[in-house]
Amino acid sequence: MQDEFQSPPPQDPPPPQSQPAPAAQGYTYAPPPPPPPQQPYGYYAARPPRRPRSPWFWIGILGGGAVVLVCLFSLFVYAVIKAGGVDTESTTGSFGSGGKIGVIEVNGVILSSDKFNEQLRKMADNDDVKAIILRINSPGGGAAASQEIYHEVLRVKQAKHKKIIASIESVGASGAYYIASGCDRIYANQASVVGSIGVIMEWMNYGDLMRWAKLKDVILKAGELKDAGSPTRDLTPKEQAYFQTLVDNMHVQFIHDVATGRHVADDKIKPLATGQVWTGEQALPLGLIDRQGGYRDALMETAKEVGISGEPGIVRPRKEKTGLLSALVNSDPDDIFPNPSKLLNEAPGFYFMWK
Repeated sequence: MQDEFQSPPPQDPPPPQSQPAPAAQGYTYAPPPPPPPQQPYGYYAARPPRRPRSPWFWIGILGGGAVVLVCLFSLFVYAVIKAGGVDTESTTGSFGSGGKIGVIEVNGVILSSDKFNEQLRKMADNDDVKAIILRINSPGGGAAASQEIYHEVLRVKQAKHKKIIASIESVGASGAYYIASGCDRIYANQASVVGSIGVIMEWMNYGDLMRWAKLKDVILKAGELKDAGSPTRDLTPKEQAYFQTLVDNMHVQFIHDVATGRHVADDKIKPLATGQVWTGEQALPLGLIDRQGGYRDALMETAKEVGISGEPGIVRPRKEKTGLLSALVNSDPDDIFPNPSKLLNEAPGFYFMWK
């Protein structure tokens, strides 16, 4: 009985529990999050699946890259243009003294006068250039373009008092001979082709093709000859007579300008203005050229005439660089991306050209 009344053995007091710190004024107490459960040894938690990129993310990346490339390309093109625009002429070393000779090439079909006339003016304004040689190898070209170059040659001769010499290589015919006739002297090799003082008009007639395709050309006009030379049909007798008057008038201009440049009467050139060509050997006694000889003969004799001793220095226009970049920089945008309005340009063309 005594055991029942014995006091229980003393027990250790429970560990004191941490009391939450009193909350600051205006804040509430949030207990810390429980620790993450421990994984057993050798357990690897699976990674959550990666969310796929939005299409707009890749569009932004590609767009930004394209902008950077365009900026870099623009800077490169600008640098090329700046670098190429500084030097407009190239010079071959001079071994003589007393000045230099300018040489300008007249090659291929003549379609425009702008480039050539600009080169001629630069040569004329260069005080180091004492004379200019035109190296000609061309069958001619557009009537108006050839005529403009001819008149620019005369203007430079009179305004700058510089000799301009023509040196015909393989061909100097029609519009090319038109230009040469304005020079102070014409050189040609014995086998060079010279002359072809004549005019030709031509255009494309695709009327049969339109009829085959069952297409009809509808024209409203005011003026009987307004659509003369339409490429959709043949010429009427009146239109043919009309165009012949234009060709004849240009022929008279051609004859007169050649006679003026050669310092002879028109009547002396008329018998030679049949459109035919002669060799350099035949052209000399006819008075169409002044001397037989090549470019070297023209160069050395001209240098001596203008007071240059020894081997003359040569000044040439800077050659245009070829390649894709040059085509993009220097080409007319209409040449790369055709202008639809050019499709309407089907008018007959008048040419001083040897065919």
